[in-house]
Amino acid sequence: MAALPLLLRVRTLAAFPLSAPLARSRVSALRPPVRSMAAAPSDAFQKIQIQRDDTIFDAYVVGKENAPGIVVLQEWWGVDFEVKNHALHIAQMDSGFRALIPDLYRGKVGLDAAEAQHLMNDLDWQGAVKDIRASVNWLKANGSSKVGVTGFCMGGALSIASAVLVPEVNAVVAFYGVPSSELADPSQAKAPVQAHFGEIDNYVGFSDISAAKSLEKKLKSSGVPYEVHIYPGCAHAFMNTSPDGIKRRKAMGMDDENPAAVDLAWSRFRSWMGACLLSR
Repeated sequence: MAALPLLLRVRTLAAFPLSAPLARSRVSALRPPVRSMAAAPSDAFQKIQIQRDDTIFDAYVVGKENAPGIVVLQEWWGVDFEVKNHALHIAQMDSGFRALIPDLYRGKVGLDAAEAQHLMNDLDWQGAVKDIRASVNWLKANGSSKVGVTGFCMGGALSIASAVLVPEVNAVVAFYGVPSSELADPSQAKAPVQAHFGEIDNYVGFSDISAAKSLEKKLKSSGVPYEVHIYPGCAHAFMNTSPDGIKRRKAMGMDDENPAAVDLAWSRFRSWMGACLLSR
């Protein structure tokens, strides 16, 4: 496997030191097993229901009880095979996490980009933040002493919003998404944030390089530990490596595949969440 080129831009400010065991841990089995849509790992998940305010929503949980929790937020597609692949991979990391996917679309899934765009446009974003907070608190009430939030695309933006708006969150890792200023101001983040972006992502103002640089400036002013990583040659949703995920990306004009970047991003994810959630 060819080595990943030097990152275009990596900056860590106000960073906390990793514990010695984490610093010494080997990076192994970083890339999640690829699964087709038909083989999505649904059977591995426990379906639960969470109540907040006057609504009840479904969520999907995987991983050992009493482990640190991580809320895993969907892309604009909904709770489909790819977000379940990510959650299962997180739960199977050797450090051990309990992953929970809240169903922000209430059972709806976009089968093409037009449907996904429609679903995302109709999302009650403030309500989604309330779902995230309820999910974090469910994990804390059910054995997880610390809980992080991660997400991809739309879920990445909501992850960063949770660092601002959900006081119970202990750490965030966001993949290619930044919230609107109307939803949340990252300069007001209260939890450590790690963020990942593709160099050739063309979703201007949401996940392109300009959005990443703007986020970096705001996180610097927040005073929380943070990292912003940009991966050369990678477009949007570069973490999606299942056969159907690759096919879907190519249908949207994203032909890049970079296993080394995926491995590196998962390694950083694990180190960040481990330092934040596994420490006493």
